[in-house]
Amino acid sequence: MSITMDTQPGAIAVADADTATPAPADRFIEEAMTEDKREGLLLAVRARWAALAVIAVLLPVVNFRTEVIYYEVLLLGFAFIGWLQLRFGRVGLSRVELVIMFFDLALMTLTILVPNPFGETDMPAAMQYRFGSFIYFFVLLAAGTLAYSWRTIVAMGTWTTGLWTAGLIVMVFLPAGDPELAAAIKTALGSNTRLFEVLDPNNVDIGMRIQEVVVFFIVAGTLALGSRRSRQLVLDQAAVVRERSNLARYFSPNVVEELSNNDEPLKTIRTQDIAVLFVDIVGFTSMAEHRAPQDVIQTLRAFHGRMEREVFRHNGTLDKYLGDGLMATFGTPSTSDRDAGNALKCVTGMIAAMEEWNAERSAQNEAEVRASFGLHFGEAVLGDVGSSRLEFAVIGNTVNVASRLEALTRELGVSMVASDALVQRARTEPGFAESDAQSLTRAEPQAVRGVAEPVPVWTAG
Repeated sequence: MSITMDTQPGAIAVADADTATPAPADRFIEEAMTEDKREGLLLAVRARWAALAVIAVLLPVVNFRTEVIYYEVLLLGFAFIGWLQLRFGRVGLSRVELVIMFFDLALMTLTILVPNPFGETDMPAAMQYRFGSFIYFFVLLAAGTLAYSWRTIVAMGTWTTGLWTAGLIVMVFLPAGDPELAAAIKTALGSNTRLFEVLDPNNVDIGMRIQEVVVFFIVAGTLALGSRRSRQLVLDQAAVVRERSNLARYFSPNVVEELSNNDEPLKTIRTQDIAVLFVDIVGFTSMAEHRAPQDVIQTLRAFHGRMEREVFRHNGTLDKYLGDGLMATFGTPSTSDRDAGNALKCVTGMIAAMEEWNAERSAQNEAEVRASFGLHFGEAVLGDVGSSRLEFAVIGNTVNVASRLEALTRELGVSMVASDALVQRARTEPGFAESDAQSLTRAEPQAVRGVAEPVPVWTAG
């Protein structure tokens, strides 16, 4: 058996999902990134809407005034931006999506820093900083981690820092509002300058503002690291999917599941009873001599595809292609209580597939393709060979006998030769019905090279 698996660690180089398009050559990574972005963005928008709903209910409770209606309308604006993000979000560089994100942060900055035009009290603009509204930026940042890459999270932190700093600069250079009130407070406090700095309605408290953006940027950086780690997990999962897909080219789905769920299950060298099947096209060499190479390859692909489907459908393992034939095993890498029966049913399915294919070929005025099958059941040695590149090998006399039984089909003029050992084993397995063997005919024991005694066989076709 020659299933080759490269155990050298392979690097997966994929650009950031929000800044570059994944390499189309690896469809598993591209599909994983697309699915991750879609699910993350949907979750982020839903979280945004839920948070906005909570805030919308909380605002009237905290400040039950008509001016709250202004902020409720702004909340609808943030909800609409969330819908836009869901509408235009995609994997790869999306300038529209980046613009939407920037306007989201800009709207938050204006909401926090610009006094409510419908407010009942006229207060200095610097007082806006006193309400601690900067914490609402964390809502946007938290939602962003669900959908965006670590680079985009860093960008959100940078943009927020820039917008908040710009707002601070504007506030610093604005004319002082209500200077009479500030003067009255200073007079009342006398020499207590520290307390005046706290109570001065025109003081933006630059130190506190700087502290806010520094803490925000630290949190953004931390969340970016978490987002990067999460994205790497997605890439690792895509690699696993790719590896499972590669395994599926050789093993049936149930075997792939076993290989994926166990640690190095193939490395142990062991002996176990398995069924071995050899399939070959009869007279392929002479057929290929008079046909174009492209036609020969297409015929082989069609043949192999049909045979491969039957192998996997009956829980077999595709060992290898042998030019115009193939070798399959049943009971590898793990045995079951139906291996011989599965092998017999597989051949029945292959014969039916060949009849269907030949009917199609006949309708297209193409020559019939005949296949021969050899089946045997017995003990074989299984295990990995090689070092960095591993080859899972199935060796032993059982493999040789199955191959020689397939060759006997030419001498006996039949399409299938199965050993009595396989047929009798199949009859003892659960789920076996005599109808599964009704096409078989007992033949005279046959001399097989490498076996001392003649081998009892059954034939069909």
